[in-house]
Amino acid sequence: MSYSPPPLLQRIRGLIGTPSVSSVDPVIDQGNRAVIDLLATWLEDLGMAVEVLPLAGRTDKANLIATLGSGPGGLVLSGHTDTVPFDQGLWNQDPFGGHEQEGRLYGLGSADMKSFMALAMEAIGRFRAEDLTQPIILLATADEESSMAGARELALAGRPKARRALIGEPTGLRPMRMHKGITMETIRLTGRAGHSSDPALGVNALEAMHLAIARILAWRESLQAAHRNPLFKVPVPTLNLGHIHGGDNPNRICGHCELRIDIRPLPGMDIGDLRGELARQLAPIAEQTGTRLEIEHLMEGVPAFETAPDSPMVKAVEALTGHTAGSVAFGTEGPFLNAMGMDTVVMGPGHIDQAHQPDEYLSLDMLTPTVDLLSGLIERFCVNPQVAATAPAK
Repeated sequence: MSYSPPPLLQRIRGLIGTPSVSSVDPVIDQGNRAVIDLLATWLEDLGMAVEVLPLAGRTDKANLIATLGSGPGGLVLSGHTDTVPFDQGLWNQDPFGGHEQEGRLYGLGSADMKSFMALAMEAIGRFRAEDLTQPIILLATADEESSMAGARELALAGRPKARRALIGEPTGLRPMRMHKGITMETIRLTGRAGHSSDPALGVNALEAMHLAIARILAWRESLQAAHRNPLFKVPVPTLNLGHIHGGDNPNRICGHCELRIDIRPLPGMDIGDLRGELARQLAPIAEQTGTRLEIEHLMEGVPAFETAPDSPMVKAVEALTGHTAGSVAFGTEGPFLNAMGMDTVVMGPGHIDQAHQPDEYLSLDMLTPTVDLLSGLIERFCVNPQVAATAPAK
């Protein structure tokens, strides 16, 4: 009896209907293994060689690498399998229902970015292994929305091996070759509490933080004067003062103050260098005020991402779409794939303003164009790679 694969919309609904929320909050964090196992079944039915790679210490979380064909080079079609948390009371649609209405498919992950995995399979299904001179690789990752643990483990392992990669994040099918990095830092200043009637009885951490903030804002100005890229909507690195808390009562000298900041560097700026400079900027404040300075990294940090404008992958997506590759403000797994030697572009169906929102949806009119674009990339890099390497951009 011949196998009949499930229709495209049925696959998308199956992925949406399988919860895989990832979060830094362990109370609401979930595994993605059910999504991975569902993908593995479908991909094996397509004739692909499938590897499921559990994350270190987490049997309920895994990456997946599925390969069709063999040979050097190859093309990776990559997507993350997790979603952000959601506010049930704010949704008018069932977050896991995959409900279709007025040309839209609603559901958590419909745009960001479970639909892409089904669309990639639809494109791969148009090819046979014997058609390929270089492999097609479908990559499905874990925890992109929280720690990027899946992509980090793949980068450490140096897998998969390929020359080109496309990450199907929602960009309205416009190619993107750059984004800023991100790190989040906690700055703690500890003084000494005392009775507010006599300032000499304590060391006011809140007053010290006032000086620290002034120093941070001056440093921000210098960073923005030194670094600029007009290809970004916000062409400078940003530094946001996002959260502050200090003290416990008006009649006590503030003994402890904490500030949390967000830094988004441009390509070419190193997160480690920024962290070191932040510490150097604030050390004199602590010494001057008699406070103890601590800086904690709230996240490992995601590097900025850039693929060269003249790379074959960038030229290919520009030719296929008719759009010049641009930049996005949000972070992706792109820097980790680039670190493995792949020329990476971010491009997928849906729009980022639908992501992380109640009633997230994907417009159904994007399905066929996405499959056609992915098929065009497979043709260029896996079927006739020599032609792709020599053909001029349109």
